[in-house]
Amino acid sequence: MPAADVTTGEDKTVDNICRIPPDVLSESCRHILAYLQGQSSGVDSVEISQSFHRAGVRLDHESVQSIVRHLLLTFRTAGKRGLSGDQLVLKLEEANQKWAKASLQIIHGLWCEHGVLVQAQQELQDTLSVGQLVDLQWKLGLAISSDTCRSLNSPFVTLSLKIAEPSGQISQRSFELTVPQFQNFHKQLKEMAALMETV
Repeated sequence: MPAADVTTGEDKTVDNICRIPPDVLSESCRHILAYLQGQSSGVDSVEISQSFHRAGVRLDHESVQSIVRHLLLTFRTAGKRGLSGDQLVLKLEEANQKWAKASLQIIHGLWCEHGVLVQAQQELQDTLSVGQLVDLQWKLGLAISSDTCRSLNSPFVTLSLKIAEPSGQISQRSFELTVPQFQNFHKQLKEMAALMETV
C-alpha cells in the first residue's frame, strides 16, 4: 500500500478512483486482479481508459496510468502481506482519508472474492520473477552498412518481442540477428521445443 505520508499526487489518484462509477471501477479492478492471478498477460490501460471514457469520466493518460499503478500496488501488496478484505480497507483508510465508501466497498468485495488466488500467484511469482512473452514479430531486411555485417547487402532478421513484465507493464524489445545468428537461435528454439514435448 502507498505510504502513510500522502502526497498531493496520491490524493489526486484516490480522488480520480472515487470519481469512477462503481460498475466501471469493479470491471477495472477485475481486469487488474485477473492479471495478478496469472489469468491475463498484462493490464491494458488503454482498454481501461476507454471504459472510463464511455462512462463519462474524462481522465488524461497519466491519470489513468496512476490509477492502474495504484490499484496494482494496492492489490499486490495486500497479496504479499496476506491481508483480509477488512485489513485491506483499514490500511487504505489509514493511508488516505479521501476514499469514498462505495469505492472501498468494491475493493473489499473483490479482494474477499479474489484475494486468496492473488496471494497464491504472488508466492509463485516471487520464486519465478520473469516476464511473459505476449507477442513475437519478425522481419527480414537487407543491411546496406552495419557494425556487425562486413559486406554490403547482408541479410538480417529483426525480432520484436512484446513482453508483460512482472510489474504488469507491457514493454517491447527489438533486436537484429545476422542469418547465422538467426539459424543458431532457431536451432536452440527447436531443441527447447523437443525437450518440452518430453515433459
